[in-house]
Amino acid sequence: MSYVDGFVLAVPRERLEDYKVLARTASMVWKEYGALSYVECVGDDVPYGDLTSFPRAVLATSEEVVVFAWITYESRTARDEILKKVMADPRMQVDPEALPFDGKRMIYGGFECVVSG
Repeated sequence: MSYVDGFVLAVPRERLEDYKVLARTASMVWKEYGALSYVECVGDDVPYGDLTSFPRAVLATSEEVVVFAWITYESRTARDEILKKVMADPRMQVDPEALPFDGKRMIYGGFECVVSG
């Protein structure tokens, strides 16, 4: 079965265009190194829940939008190899202070697919 990296983060609305530039570059790099797909989505209908929600998970403020994204790979082994190459690529070397989002509030993880259709 395939493997998926998923992440959720909050982006200040005033930095959304900067984020989109970064996302387009990341998509290109990941796919160059073998990712099957790379998807980033900006929240359109993500209410702030009473107990849990996407905005709560990343402590999003009213001045921020939630981004939900995933990258698919052939396998966990392929993901590990691709990730090493991506992280070493000069295009992905960004000063954390210059990022258009707060990386400390980003949620991410790797997942083994059990159903895909």
